[in-house]
This record gives sequence, C-alpha cells and structure tokens, in this order.
Amino acid sequence: MDMIQIVGISLIATVLIVIVREQKPAFAFLLAAFTGLFIFLFVIGKIEAVITVLEDLAARSGIPSVYLKTVLKIIGIAYIAEFGAQIVRDAGQESIASKIEFAGKVFILVMAIPIISVIVETVIGLLPAGS
Repeated sequence: MDMIQIVGISLIATVLIVIVREQKPAFAFLLAAFTGLFIFLFVIGKIEAVITVLEDLAARSGIPSVYLKTVLKIIGIAYIAEFGAQIVRDAGQESIASKIEFAGKVFILVMAIPIISVIVETVIGLLPAGS
C-alpha cells in the first residue's frame, strides 16, 4: 500500500510539474525537489526497520558491530549521494551531479578501508608460512 501512495503522489507531482514548468521553472524544480524529499523521508522508516533486523542478526552471529555499522554507513552514503545527484540533475546541472557521485565514491572507499584491511590480513593469515 505504501508503494501505491508513493507512486500516486509522484504522478500528481509530475503532472503539476509538467503544467507549471513552462510558466514557473523555478517553482517546478522546487516541487520536484520537495516531492523527492517527501519520498526520501517516507522510506526512512522502512530503512530503520531493516537496520534493526541487520543489527540483531549481526549480534546473534557474533560479527563485531563496527563492521555492520561501517557497511550501513557505506550504504547510507551511496543513497544520499544518489539522491543529491538526482536532485541536482533535475536542476540541469549534470556536471555537479557527477561531482556528487564522485565524492560519494571517494567517501565509500575511505569508509571501506578498515574492512578491506581485515580481509587482506585474514587472507595473509590463511597463506602457508614461507609463501
């Protein structure tokens, strides 16, 4: 049912944007941005439920919480970068949108370094001595 509401609001906003765009392009952009923000805020609650389940699974499996938190931060960075880039792209600024995506990728790489380090150390530990 939630998806039907999101699609319904999106379709109404799209029709309004198409109608308003010729007369007031700035207002059309604001309407698109606020619609996107509304959808983002609407799904945040769903994301919170997923995070709770993942934290519970990690706790039961013995995975250190720092790894789960890092992965969740990486996912958050990816979503926020994509959302921001799409809003900027809607405003017609493709080059800035590309820079937002690039910055998101750099932040993801920085956040992933501790996990990559553990993986490399684990692989090195599995190799026979003298190799």
